[in-house]
Amino acid sequence: MKTTLGILKALSDRNRLRIVAALSRYEELCACQITELLQVTGATVSRHLSILQHAGLLSSRKEGRWIYYQLVYPEGSDAVFTWLGATFAGSMEIQADSEVLDKIASIDREELCRSQRGEICCPK
Repeated sequence: MKTTLGILKALSDRNRLRIVAALSRYEELCACQITELLQVTGATVSRHLSILQHAGLLSSRKEGRWIYYQLVYPEGSDAVFTWLGATFAGSMEIQADSEVLDKIASIDREELCRSQRGEICCPK
């Protein structure tokens, strides 16, 4: 019951649902891509990712300066993800996010980081 409650609490935010929808479409995304999708600060995205990770819904890996996030399906969460999939399929906002995410995924990560943080982040 504690795990289910934690998952539901983690999913009780619009932006966290958008992150889950994005990661259900892409195998993994880096934090800068998620930041670009949500159009919020990196600190806000970091907090959302931390909540999802603490609930057992995300795993991460570090590669150089990039942190990549993947969706995890905790044991017993099949019904939740089935319901989310049906909900996402009918959501105009999630469909719009998918189109934006396709564009974001095609941008070089260093260019994306540079556009978010300037030359200090990723000097040429």
